[in-house]
Amino acid sequence: MKAVPSIIGCSLVALTASAQDGATLDGLAVVHEGRSRAVSSAAKDAWSNGDNRWVKAGDTLTLAEIAGPGTIRHVWLTFPESSPSWISNSGSADPSEIVLRCYWDGATDPAVEAPIGDFFAAGFGERAEIRSTPVQVQGGDAYNCYWPMPFAKSARVTITNESERPIAALYYQIDYTEDPLLSPQSAHFCAQYRQEFPTVLGHDYLILDAEGPGHYVGTVMSVRSRSPQWFGEGDAKFQIDGEERPSIWGTGTEDYFLNAWGMEKATFPSFGVTRVDGWLGDLGDRGTFYRWHLADPVRFTKSLRATIEHAGWMSADETTTGKVEGFVERQDDFATVAFWYQKGQPKRFTTLPSAKERRLPSLDDVIEGKTLLASAKASGGSTNLQKGAPWTGDGQVFFDAKGEGSSLTLNFTVAAAEDARSRTVLAVTHSYDFGIYRITLDGAPVGEPIDFYSPTVEVHDLTLSEAALAPGAHVVRLDCVGKNATSTGTKLGVDSVRLRHRWNVKRPPLGPPPR
Repeated sequence: MKAVPSIIGCSLVALTASAQDGATLDGLAVVHEGRSRAVSSAAKDAWSNGDNRWVKAGDTLTLAEIAGPGTIRHVWLTFPESSPSWISNSGSADPSEIVLRCYWDGATDPAVEAPIGDFFAAGFGERAEIRSTPVQVQGGDAYNCYWPMPFAKSARVTITNESERPIAALYYQIDYTEDPLLSPQSAHFCAQYRQEFPTVLGHDYLILDAEGPGHYVGTVMSVRSRSPQWFGEGDAKFQIDGEERPSIWGTGTEDYFLNAWGMEKATFPSFGVTRVDGWLGDLGDRGTFYRWHLADPVRFTKSLRATIEHAGWMSADETTTGKVEGFVERQDDFATVAFWYQKGQPKRFTTLPSAKERRLPSLDDVIEGKTLLASAKASGGSTNLQKGAPWTGDGQVFFDAKGEGSSLTLNFTVAAAEDARSRTVLAVTHSYDFGIYRITLDGAPVGEPIDFYSPTVEVHDLTLSEAALAPGAHVVRLDCVGKNATSTGTKLGVDSVRLRHRWNVKRPPLGPPPR
């Protein structure tokens, strides 16, 4: 009979194999010592269906306190969307405002500390479907975590609501095993969120600064671009056991996240892109990516420092050469979660920012839907202010168009010229009953007609002008020219007009890396 390996040595390999090729299914025929248990939000009254918990604004709920030795095998949880609903008239906390913390073996500091959304590879307080080996999110609603989390003496798992709204109707179940034969070599599971809004010139962005021994198993990264052009030429670097020059030095951001020639939305067992705006090469574009080191953990004995460069292409008016350059240090907004296993308690290398500080700072002067509606003109349909998520301010201009030939005209004013104001953006809704529209700005066409059909309700940015508009009055006209065959209507929704500022500082191209 084969020896049972320790968790630190093989649990991740076994986890990967079982999910990807079924190789460890034979292991189910071996009976292991121990006992399976679970803690959940189930109602204490067996005849009640009140199986959820409400977590008030500012409160912390302990999901589990477990005596060891044992291993958490699976975490499942769900909570409502943030918009007002029949569950909560005031809405609910969004995934960026809910913080997950895990404490192992009586530690006063958490080994796991991250917003729920980022922990599950969805940034910006949004929801996304994830199909990976260690974390899986069905429909953006059902959160499942399969990272094994061993503990010798005790485990404590908490949820903190940092929103001004409640966590309405939180359901959860944590499955674990009592493991009397838990190996003394078992490592603690760790995860830590960090951000820079924007990144700091002269320093690679820090993902992890750990003291070991242990191994690194994954990265979630969210980016918001503050300049035009492609952001992602920065190399990932791993400095193992105090080495001065990284012995693991990558070839670019999309390469580290196992994409190539840019990012493409998709989720795979070991890597994926859960959000990508355009080609991530426009001002304000956002993206979230994950990379799990399941078959290739980065092992360290004493320490590990994981960083990534923040460099990419820059437009001619942002470089000292006056030319478009392909490798220039940029200042975009980065947020990451590092995932690793290590023996002992992890080093505290950062402090979690507050929920307010975790919100991306606005780059925009916003003309909200309520203001646009006041002077809007509709032909072949009616308009009203539609409130609720995902719209900003008091809601969006909703145009109930009656079909092809209908049109909506919106007026807005630019108060004064500013050098930093680099483009004008229309925040437009895509939905299941929306049409195809031709758009003009001050009478000039804005590209080809846009199909605003989407099976789900989403708001996307549409660039109207890449150059600063002159002070004074401007007009956006949207003419319905038809609909997608799948769409059930020709409606339209405009959230806002946004005058977007650029992070406009001239930079020189980067020189060769140090030797």
